Amino acid sequence: MSDTKIFITDCDHANINEEKAVFEAAGISYKLVQCHTEDELIANCQGAVAVCNQYAPFTKKVFDGIPTLKMIVRYGVGVDNVDLEAATAAGVQVCNVPDYGTFEVADHALALMMDITRKVSRATNQVFDGRWDYAEMAPILRLSTMTVGIIGLGRIGLAFAQRVRALGCKVIGYDIYTKHVAENPEYSFIELVSEEEVLKNSDLISLHCGLNANNAKFMNKEAFAKMKKGAMLVNVARGGLVNEPDLAEALKSGQLGAAGIDVTTKEPLEADSPLRGAPNLTITPHMAWYSVQASSDLKRKCAEEAVRGAKGEAPRCPVNKL
Repeated sequence: MSDTKIFITDCDHANINEEKAVFEAAGISYKLVQCHTEDELIANCQGAVAVCNQYAPFTKKVFDGIPTLKMIVRYGVGVDNVDLEAATAAGVQVCNVPDYGTFEVADHALALMMDITRKVSRATNQVFDGRWDYAEMAPILRLSTMTVGIIGLGRIGLAFAQRVRALGCKVIGYDIYTKHVAENPEYSFIELVSEEEVLKNSDLISLHCGLNANNAKFMNKEAFAKMKKGAMLVNVARGGLVNEPDLAEALKSGQLGAAGIDVTTKEPLEADSPLRGAPNLTITPHMAWYSVQASSDLKRKCAEEAVRGAKGEAPRCPVNKL
């Protein structure tokens, strides 16, 4: 059995310089492997106490196959690829890094919002096609007359709310948990409403919630039908929140005026995705999280959490309760 305590199970970053510095400063052995399946994890991570994980799947089979494992740290916020129930049953602490790219993701949501409301990409394409007619972009609403609805009022959703407030927009929001918003005067400008009211009353909706079994594909044809005709959607959260065929149809029919998304159900976007060719769609390749600084912070914080796991110390950002 390997004496390596920390494994980086998979990583598509250019290097592991930040992780290496953290591990070496702590005097803890580590190893980078590139695993994509349960069997590869079991074969290559024997003896692991803590792992830094990007995409590789952690299931009951993996927990049974790596009995030494005590902690998984996800590179990022979401833990969709980890079976939390199985992890908890196996006594494995699951952690994430929720605060490495808050401002970047909020900024990107704002960038997508500005692109689709001011129709920047559409106008650019028009000019390159040899036309020069702003009237083709009509209608464009004054931002200060718009109601922006936010579903998910965590760190990123609140950061986005502050940004759109600065533009003069009315901000309404929905979350399962609202005490942290209702009791903080800093967020008194956010009108807390039901999810139904967000759908019905928003000129633009921005998604900032996690993905789970209860909300998978909740933005579907029924939800789009409740929205104002011509309303817009921004999604920088998780692709699985949106029913993509329904989104494509809503854009084609004009029920939705535009959408700006950074995430899709399957990434990269599949060649036969219904989103290809959908009108008034701005799409970016899951880059909302990225800046030079955020990338470095993510790697460093992930490694530091893994070190705490390897040493048996309390985690900074636990996801499940043991």
